[in-house]
Amino acid sequence: MASDLSWELYRTFLAVLTEGSLSGAARSLGITQPTVGRHVATLEAAFGQMLFTRSQAGLLPTEAALALRGYAQSLSSIAAALERAAASHGDGVSGVVRVSASDVVGVEVLPPVIAELRRSHPELVVELVPTNRLQDVLQREVDIAVRMASPAQDALIARKAGDIELGLYARADYLAQHGAPTTLAALAEHALIGFDRMTPFLREASKAFPLWRRERFAVRTDSDLAQLALIRAGCGIGFCQIGIAARDALVRILPDAAALALPAWVVMHEDLRTSPRCTATFDALVRGLQAYIASAQRGGAAG
Repeated sequence: MASDLSWELYRTFLAVLTEGSLSGAARSLGITQPTVGRHVATLEAAFGQMLFTRSQAGLLPTEAALALRGYAQSLSSIAAALERAAASHGDGVSGVVRVSASDVVGVEVLPPVIAELRRSHPELVVELVPTNRLQDVLQREVDIAVRMASPAQDALIARKAGDIELGLYARADYLAQHGAPTTLAALAEHALIGFDRMTPFLREASKAFPLWRRERFAVRTDSDLAQLALIRAGCGIGFCQIGIAARDALVRILPDAAALALPAWVVMHEDLRTSPRCTATFDALVRGLQAYIASAQRGGAAG
């Protein structure tokens, strides 16, 4: 029976999961609350079990609903990819392309690349998803992803744009007040900005720099954008991409002793190689990242 259920029912199910109420789901979908209730009831009847229970906080998902969440999200991603592909037929580069990148790259690096892309292809609509969560290209959560690690899947087209260098930076007035550390050990006397929870980046950084540990950080946040804002505000010393630091006139500390590199890859599903909108965007992202990395390296050498 469940095999005959329409995507519309699963879309409503996801909306109720996200909003936590029938009324919230109705508003987000632009349908009536009774319609939402009927969709949920149809799914519950088809699966023979309750999907939500009522509480003072709203509708709470049951274990069955939580087990279905991932599958419904995959359906949602595929449906969105189908819509993007269907809306993009025709001559030339047009339609919708969905791109994901890390928070910092998405906010600080890609906007001028996308602006140039749209100047060349004004009929192209770009959906930019800045997130540190790894968006699944194979499951079509996005069409193209900028990743800071080499992709392992075989069904992907991948091109490395280069390595994005990171260094330790602080604002000039912070260093004027507290002095500039001349050794890695001297960092212990400074306000360090870092993560609150362990991350792959923090693990790698702590291998090279044992001092770079959570208990040493004077200001902790798991947001890369917040860390960047804190460095810009003069709160202390933290890691920053050298290209971004050059724009903000931040001062690099211990350049010979504290340097990290993040590989920048652009990836998309191999099935999209014949899509004009995706190939144009893919090529533009590679060129833009290469130019950004080259400019940062020239700036670093000049500094």
